[in-house]
Amino acid sequence: MTRLALPLSEERHGLAGRLDEAWRHRIFYLFVAPFAALTILFGIWPILLSIQVSFTASASALKPSPVYVGLANYASVLADPIFLASLARTLLYTALSVVANLAFALAFATLLDSTLLKRGNLFFRLAIFLPVVTPDVAGYVVWRWLYDRSFGAINAGLELIGLPAFGGLSSPNTALLAVLIAELWHHAGFYVIIFLANLSMRDKALEEAAHIDGATTWQRWRYVILPQLRPALLINTVYALIQFLKTFTVVVVMTKGGPSDQTNFVSYYAYQLFDQGRYGEATAMASILFAIVIGISLTAFRIGDRRQP
Repeated sequence: MTRLALPLSEERHGLAGRLDEAWRHRIFYLFVAPFAALTILFGIWPILLSIQVSFTASASALKPSPVYVGLANYASVLADPIFLASLARTLLYTALSVVANLAFALAFATLLDSTLLKRGNLFFRLAIFLPVVTPDVAGYVVWRWLYDRSFGAINAGLELIGLPAFGGLSSPNTALLAVLIAELWHHAGFYVIIFLANLSMRDKALEEAAHIDGATTWQRWRYVILPQLRPALLINTVYALIQFLKTFTVVVVMTKGGPSDQTNFVSYYAYQLFDQGRYGEATAMASILFAIVIGISLTAFRIGDRRQP
């Protein structure tokens, strides 16, 4: 009897301890509760409903009693050559965008942190971050005008200096690049701010020690500064992967998936199917993309958290 009572007593004591800990942090939970409720209501719950719809027949997907078809929608989607092409295109675009955005942001943040831009530093910080807070649609409409072959400022400038015209959004060979540039303009400022925050917290004594030991500027940056930027690199990489895997708004505003499907990414193709009433297949695509985003993000976190030997 004593042996049974002892674990029960310990369990009650542990529960009381957890309740006491929660009560002591009640102010924290009070402030977190509204955001947690909004996340569940407008984030997690719609995702779960979307996954549920992906297992139903499109004709009955939105009815009170839908007809479940198992994995039929997933089989249909995975056999669709347009989806497979859009998935490959999405992964390629994501890889290019992540590398381009992080490379540009790291270089620009390093420049802002140096003494080269000591004068006007605040102006450049505001200028690089301004596109981040600019409404997506407004920014991309301006970029669409800039790329216009008839009156766009980009081709007018190229013609003025004697360079060939840029195909922009009208050419299958340049549409992906044009979209990438517009998105870099819109998102890079966020990554720059993260890098600048990490740069401000680095240990400058290590750089001074390396300088005294005769290390060059490149060696100090490569072996002293860059390793200290691992937290910012991890955060920016994961955020950028999520951001560009679900690229949608820029396609809706600028290209509608064209020309010749060169910017028809998974998110936009799923939107097209949903607009056609093919709800089961559309949500199956969304669920596959969601699984890919989660898988790649967790992998990136795992690699980033791995300790160096």
